[in-house]
Order: sequence, then C-alpha cells, then structure tokens
Amino acid sequence: MNYSETLQYLFVKTPMFSQVGAAAYKEGLDTTLALAAAYGDPHKAYKSVHVAGTNGKGSTTHTIASVLQEAGYKTGLYTSPHLKDFSERIRVNGKPIEQQYVVDFVENAKPLIDKLQPSFFEITTIMAFKYFKDMGVDVAVIETGLGGRLDSTNIISPLLSIITNVSFDHVAQLGNTLEKIAGEKAGIIKPGIPVVVGEAPENLRPIYESKGSPIIWAEDMEFPDVEFELKGLCQDKNKKTILASLEVLKLDLDISAENIRQGMAHVVENTGLMGRWQTIGTEPLIIADTAHNEGGIRYIAEQLMSMKYKTLRIVFGMVKDKDISTVLSLMPKNAEYYFTNASTQRSLPATELREMASGYGLKGDAYLSVKEAFEAAKAASGAEDMIYVGGSNFVVAEVL
Repeated sequence: MNYSETLQYLFVKTPMFSQVGAAAYKEGLDTTLALAAAYGDPHKAYKSVHVAGTNGKGSTTHTIASVLQEAGYKTGLYTSPHLKDFSERIRVNGKPIEQQYVVDFVENAKPLIDKLQPSFFEITTIMAFKYFKDMGVDVAVIETGLGGRLDSTNIISPLLSIITNVSFDHVAQLGNTLEKIAGEKAGIIKPGIPVVVGEAPENLRPIYESKGSPIIWAEDMEFPDVEFELKGLCQDKNKKTILASLEVLKLDLDISAENIRQGMAHVVENTGLMGRWQTIGTEPLIIADTAHNEGGIRYIAEQLMSMKYKTLRIVFGMVKDKDISTVLSLMPKNAEYYFTNASTQRSLPATELREMASGYGLKGDAYLSVKEAFEAAKAASGAEDMIYVGGSNFVVAEVL
C-alpha cells in the first residue's frame, strides 16, 4: 500500500471518532496495553508530559513542545485531530512523521489489528509512542484524545500531568455534569506525580484534590509578562497554564527564561500549529479558529464582538453531536452568516443549521460546501470587513 491507501485502510479497518463519532469510542485501556506490550512498551523509553482538558489542549501542548525544543531537547508531540494531513498528529521537533514510516508500521501491524480490533486512536497512539522511541526523543508531549481516565494515552507515567479546564463536550462519553467530566479528566493524575490545573471553580477542586497528588492551580498564580505568539482571549488563560507547567518541569529539565521567551514567541514556526485564532488573510481580515464547544466559543464570541470592522461575516458549520443550541446562543447577532457543512458524515446539514440559528436571531444563507460558503463571504467583503471561519475543526480544515 502507498500512503493514501494506508490511511484509507486505517479509516475503514479501525473506527475513527472524528469521522463516525460515538461508534468509534472504546472504553478501557486493555487494547492499548496489549498493543504497547507487542511493541516492547515504547512509551517507557523517554520522559513525557500528559495534557487533558476540554479546551486549550492543543495550544498548551504545542507551546510546551516549542519551549522544550528551544531548550535543546529532542521533542515528540502527539495531538489530535489533524486539520490537513494525518502526519500532523505525530511530530518530532515540529517535523511530521514520515509517510513511509506510517506505511511500514501499518503493514507490520495488520496481524495485530486483525487480532485486537483496535480503534483508530488506539493504533495511532501506539504508532506515535513507537515512533518517538525509534527517533530517540528526550521527551514527548502527549495530548489526550477524549477524556482522560480511559483515554488510550493514559498508559504513560509522565513527569507532569496538565488539565487545562473543563466544560461541556462529549457528554455521551464523559458525563452530563461538569463534576463527571472533571472526574474523567482527573483520571490522568498519577500517584505522586504533580498536576497543573489551568482553570477550576471551587466546586471542582475537591475532585482533583482527591487523587492525592501535588496540585498547582495555575489561575491562582502570577507570572512576569511574556510575549505569546498565539492570540485570542482564551490564550490569556492558556498562558498561565503553560507558565505554571514550565515552572514544574524546570525541576526535572534544564529550561531557561530565554528558552521560555523564544518558545512562546515561535510556537507556529517550531511546531506547525494551525487553527488557533489564525490570520489567513487581510483586507478583509480573515481569522480561522477551531473552537467548537461552549467553552471555546464563549471566548471567540466575546472577541468577535469587541473588534472593529465594517461588516462581520461568519462562515460557520458544526457537527451533529455538539451542544449546537448553546453555541448558537453565544454567537454574535450583528453578523452575516454563511452556514455550511464540511464533507464528513458527522456534519449537521447547512439548511438545518440555518433553521436552528434563525431561532437565535442569526441570519444568513446556507451553502452546500465550505468552499462555496467561504468564496461567497470573500466575494461580498470589502477591505474593512472581517471574515471568521469556525464552528468545527472540519470547516477550518477545508478552508486551510
């Protein structure tokens, strides 16, 4: 198989959550542990940092990886989902995994895949862990896929666990209260291993404290100002989480103030991060952001409503299994909407989204493709207008 055939094999043979939703979610770590054992437990060959949370995981993991690279460590980075190509998920010093490595790994893994029937995330997690070992990384920054306690990545014993925050998302898998969701995220906390918690209201703090590990509450701390390449209101919170985490990592790793300054100033260049309040055009200003749930959209809506423009145009699509009503209730009403659906079976049809949105005072037309919606927004825009692209990772991916 070539690279594209290999990916197609994985998509068909191993259910992928981002494509089919809940049907791809597998509880428990038994399959992951069996896969890891078959490859000699590669995750034990290097130090690691483990990051969970509802929002901010991507910005946090990429920035910490950027700082570690600046400090001279060969750094692995495992994140999901990808926006343009699968190889984005697995990087070493910012460079995506080689396509031939993916092809060879999957070819050799076929008997195991047939025997263990892993999910897409389970097999790709082990691919990442083995790749990092084969590449001789010093430290890997690992982002959970969904939740924490039963997430495939939770077989590692990291230097530090990080929980960015908790809000409503994936309630069918993680629970329908913030307390239940926090309990699942807290499942990455290991005995004696410190944990940094980015945001936690008082009622959730006992959940994390019950694990008995040293806890650093990032939002309670103060840090000298450091210029941060990533923009957007949500990054003010992420910045504290990142700086608190780096203070803990300094106990085990040689990280200087200059490493932190350079790493936070060059996240995109060092790691290839995309889709976090990303400017993709000017005159009109075009911003793309992957926020797709209540917690993330709340920051986005506030930011959009505080900016200056002649007309705000929003290219917007969502997937069916999100809390669409809550998200729509938060979105700016003083905007022209271009409702659309990405080319995945999880997408809510644009006409249905437009109908729901009208109930919240959001007005606009429905478009059958993201490309059509985006082109229509650009054609209608003047130099002083602003176009925001978001609502779903898939919408942002297709525009990028």
